[in-house]
This record gives sequence, structure tokens and C-alpha cells, in this order.
Amino acid sequence: MSSAAVGERSGAVRVIGLITLILGVVFIVAGGVTWGAVASNLAAEKITVSDDASAFQGQLVDTPWEAWVQADIINTHALEASGGKTYAELDQDDPTRSTVMTASFLRASLFTSVVAFGVALLVFGVGVTFVLVGWALRKVGTVPRAVVTDTTQTAPPAAAHA
Repeated sequence: MSSAAVGERSGAVRVIGLITLILGVVFIVAGGVTWGAVASNLAAEKITVSDDASAFQGQLVDTPWEAWVQADIINTHALEASGGKTYAELDQDDPTRSTVMTASFLRASLFTSVVAFGVALLVFGVGVTFVLVGWALRKVGTVPRAVVTDTTQTAPPAAAHA
């Protein structure tokens, strides 16, 4: 029985793996930097979660969860101020309309930060996936493409009968 490697190691697969690994690292860094930038810019606004919010009371808004909870309580306060009406439902001369409009803008800004956090997390996750795929491609590129094993057995020549 004998075996032999057929084909060569794939340099192209290893190069693609390396490129994928590098892109993965870039995405991981980009996602982390974006998360940090959104968090620090949000924190710079010095918004604290309202004491009557469902969670995170009194905490500085610098995470997507705190931003979501603060946006929710702003909506609750705006609806209380307007008697349960939204901005679009209020008459143009209603004095609470500007309050509800400001609340709507604040909520939109907070929800925009929640989306930005989500995109940062997505980019980070794609980066991790790329690193894993790149690592796998590099491994695949280092092994022979195929191994052929000869399992045929040759019988010893038969003795000549006289």
C-alpha cells in the first residue's frame, strides 16, 4: 500500500485568507472605535436617565440601553404633557405642541445613537467572522489538496509448476 499527495499547497487560498484576516481586524477596530465614539459623544451631552424611567435611573446616558430607556421615558412625559396626543395630533396653536416637538427630536436623536451602536456592533461581529474565515482559509491553504492511496495489492507471482 502506498500513498502520495496530489496537487500543491494553495498559495492563493492562503493569500485570500490573509486578506480576509486583515479585513476582519480592520472591521473589529472600526466597530470598537465607532462604539467608543458614539458612547463618548453621547456622554458629552450629560444626559441622565430620568428617575421615573423603567431602568438605569440617574445614570449617565452612554450606552444603547440607557439611550433606549431615556427615549421611552421622554415619550411618556410628552404624552402626559399633551393629554395622550402626539405632535401630529395637536392643533398648531396648542401651547404644548413645541414641548412635544422637542421631545420628539430628543427621542429621534437618542434612537439614532441606538442605531449607531447597533451598526458598530454589527461591524465588530462581521470583523470577528472575517477573522475566523481568514484563519480557516489559511489552514486550508497549508494542507495538500488531496491524498491518493493505492490499495491494490499485488499477489506474489505464482510458483511455476513443473
